[in-house]
Amino acid sequence: MRGKARGVSTTIRWLLQAATGILLLLLLGVHMVANHFIAEGGIRTYDQVIAYLSHPVIWTWEALFLIIVTFHAMLGVRSVLFDLGPSPETEKKINLGVAIGGIGAIVYGLWLLSQLR
Repeated sequence: MRGKARGVSTTIRWLLQAATGILLLLLLGVHMVANHFIAEGGIRTYDQVIAYLSHPVIWTWEALFLIIVTFHAMLGVRSVLFDLGPSPETEKKINLGVAIGGIGAIVYGLWLLSQLR
């Protein structure tokens, strides 16, 4: 029974990894154009970044980018660690560690973004 349930969750996780990867292409593309190709000199100054992030749509877009990048990265780290063949007890610890690390990174990143508004 464990194998079947694990197979379903593995498939869902793989699909989430693929979906977040596709989203990253879109989000990174917009981020690169807005911050490096449109910006004079190829990069924004600190004051320009503050002005840019003061727009609610831009702030939300960058926050979404942060969340998707972190989610994608945590799924990747989890996958690499599970490829090492840990015991079921260690798998639970990996899941907890990855979840805590991901949530911590997102909360910290959103806090930093909120300081720039």
